[in-house]
Amino acid sequence: MKAFIRYTFLLLALSMTGYGLGPDQARAADPADSGGASIYETGEDYEAFMEELEEEEGESQAVQIADPLYYWNKGVYHFNDKLYFWVMKPVTRGYKAVTPQFVRTGVSNFFNNLGTPVRFVNNLLQGKSEQAGVELGRFMVNTVAGGLGFWDVAEYESPLRDRPNEEDMGQTLGLWGVGNGFYIVWPLLGPSTLRDSVGKVGDSPLYPMFYVDSTGTIIAVEAVDRVNDLSFRLGDYESLKESALDPYTAIRDAYLQYRREQIRK
Repeated sequence: MKAFIRYTFLLLALSMTGYGLGPDQARAADPADSGGASIYETGEDYEAFMEELEEEEGESQAVQIADPLYYWNKGVYHFNDKLYFWVMKPVTRGYKAVTPQFVRTGVSNFFNNLGTPVRFVNNLLQGKSEQAGVELGRFMVNTVAGGLGFWDVAEYESPLRDRPNEEDMGQTLGLWGVGNGFYIVWPLLGPSTLRDSVGKVGDSPLYPMFYVDSTGTIIAVEAVDRVNDLSFRLGDYESLKESALDPYTAIRDAYLQYRREQIRK
């Protein structure tokens, strides 16, 4: 139980530390993965997502959500914002400068492969059997022939070429009719909702690192994943912040709309 609590906290605190706003593949991330906000690993290009939001402007109302923790959330947003500019951005710049892109792409592929159990199970829970089959097929091919997933050799196999959409327990609960609950910004984690936070805990046993009994190893692996992911998205958070009159509100609304679109897919 202690190991579960420890890992759950670490996973929550580190798995959403990709502060930029952009692809999480490299992997597309949600606008919430930015400084004061992070959006858990997605699979969609940030620029394409923002263009889609602009096209839908006026066609759909913004997602409404209770924000009873406003003062807490605003304070944590500013904490995460400073952490991004003072720590994450300088570290990522250094990492990107000394690491060739093909290596960073390989690391991104590895972590994407490692997250297959989460996506596979949630696809099944959502009744997406075809997508679950593609996930399983890609996992087997890339693990065996792709050096544990560092090379995405499945992209050369016609039925497995396209990566399925990202799926997680928060999306599954949303599809089942569970509402967002209230909005909350976590230290390091960034934007979330009560539903997505509970879903994150539910997903944790499906992630292989859950079974590693070494805090140092968990922190090191998650840190590499976050920094490598952010190396593909540097500048996205700055762009969003500069274009928004109120970055806190802009990030909150973008996160909620993004999650709504994920559930609809």
